[in-house]
Amino acid sequence: GVADGVGGWRDYGVDPSQFSGTLMRTCERLVKEGRFVPSNPVGILTAGYCELLQNKVPLLGSSTACIVVLDRSSHRLHTANLGDSGFLVVRGGEVVHRSDEQQHYFNTPFQLSIAPPEAEGVVLSDSPQAACGDKCPKGQLVQCHTGEGGDMSSPDTALDQLLTCCSCSLWNSNYESIQQTARSIAEQAHELAYDPTYMSPFAQFACDNGLNVRG
Repeated sequence: GVADGVGGWRDYGVDPSQFSGTLMRTCERLVKEGRFVPSNPVGILTAGYCELLQNKVPLLGSSTACIVVLDRSSHRLHTANLGDSGFLVVRGGEVVHRSDEQQHYFNTPFQLSIAPPEAEGVVLSDSPQAACGDKCPKGQLVQCHTGEGGDMSSPDTALDQLLTCCSCSLWNSNYESIQQTARSIAEQAHELAYDPTYMSPFAQFACDNGLNVRG
């Protein structure tokens, strides 16, 4: 699972990573405790979010989220994606499945939120049940990404990176090779984010909405 804290909370003195990080750690704990059904990752997301809502210590913030479960008994992938995080399934050097983004409008993805009482009803908040659930055959490789990864690198660029970095050791699930692949994709997205001439997917989306931006 991956989650991406909404950066606008920084303006209110809130660290955006606290909400997303706590959400994913909670979901991870629920899975390790066996409190989930492999075919229902939306249920994992829902249970994790409900725990945050019931936390006695207030946790403010918003986050997108993507959870992918491999059911080893059925050899199927089950997914839940809320907002502009997402995933690719790669087999034989080709993308065989790709998640869809959920946007209310430009630069405003679906998101889970916890707002202070005085801001409830004002801060955008979606239900975890709004997550797009899907199932697909497993691939050789599943790449999950948060919004920034999708904003900066096109799916084709991400696939090129995966294939370039993939060695036999990666297909044999060598952790170091997989980690290096992930790091390479993240570093390229970071580099492109500071290129003022790069027509990123985010910039193209902005142009489609009447904003003349690049980078």
